[in-house]
Amino acid sequence: MTWSDVRKAVVAGVVALVLPSMAAAQATQTFEPQFAQPGKDVVWVPTPEAMVEVMLDMATVTSRDVVVDLGSGDGRLVIAAAKRGARARGVEYNPDMVQLSRQRAREASVHGLATFVEGDMFEAEVGDATVMVVFLLTENMRRLQTRFLALRPGTRIVSNTFGIPEWPADARVTRPDCSSWCTALLWVVPAQVHGEWQVDEGPRLVLDQHFQKVSGMFTGPIGSSPIQGGSITGPTVTFAVGEATYALRLEDDRLVGTRTEGGRSTPWRATRVRGTPRP
Repeated sequence: MTWSDVRKAVVAGVVALVLPSMAAAQATQTFEPQFAQPGKDVVWVPTPEAMVEVMLDMATVTSRDVVVDLGSGDGRLVIAAAKRGARARGVEYNPDMVQLSRQRAREASVHGLATFVEGDMFEAEVGDATVMVVFLLTENMRRLQTRFLALRPGTRIVSNTFGIPEWPADARVTRPDCSSWCTALLWVVPAQVHGEWQVDEGPRLVLDQHFQKVSGMFTGPIGSSPIQGGSITGPTVTFAVGEATYALRLEDDRLVGTRTEGGRSTPWRATRVRGTPRP
C-alpha cells in the first residue's frame, strides 16, 4: 500500500466518523422562529401568552370541542386547547413551524390530541370545527368570511385583535395586564335564514338577514306585519311581532319553536320555500 493509499483510507475513515456526527447534531438543532418573520400571507407574530387562555375562555373550550387554528405558528393555541381535553388542529404553511409545533405538543404530552397540518389556511378543511381560533390580519379575515359563515350554526370564532369586516363581533374582551395584541373578539356563527318561509296554515314570512341581525315581514291576504328586534344566535332565531314573541330554531329547512302572546305559548313552524336562494 502506498502512502497515498494510506492517506485516502485515513480520510475516508474520518469522513465516515464525522458525517454521522454532523448529521446527528443538525437533527438535534431546534428551529427558532423569529418575531415578524415573513410567511405566505402574514408575518409571524405570536399570540401573547397572557391572551391564550383569555381566547380559549371566551370560546368556552372544553373536552367536547374540535378546535382549529388557521395559521397556527408555533402551536401555542392548539396545545393550550389540547390541555383542556379538546381535539385541536393547527394549519400552518411553514414546515419548520409545523415540526416545532409537533415537538412542543410531544413535550407537553398532548400529541394525542394536538395535531398539526402543513398547508394553506385558505384551502384547509374546517367543517368539523366547533371552535376557530385565529390571529390574522383584517384582509385575511375578509377572505375567510364566506368559509366562517358556512360553518355549523353555533360554531364559535375567536380572534386576537383583528375583526371581520362588516360582521360585528358578539363580544370583546381586552386584558389590561397585556402590553400589545390584547383584545379578543368573539363571533357565534348564525343560522342562515334569509329568504321566504311558509308558515304552517298561515302567512308567508320574508326574512332579510345581515349576519346575526334579521328583519322581515309577515305577508298574507289581510295585510302585512313587520318583525322587530330580530336576532340570531347560532341556530336560534328570536323576534317579535306586535305583542307576540317568537323563539325558533333552524332544523334543516324548517324553523321550529314557539309563539308566545299574553303568557300563552303555542307551537309554531315554517318551511323554507323551494327555490329561495340561500345567502
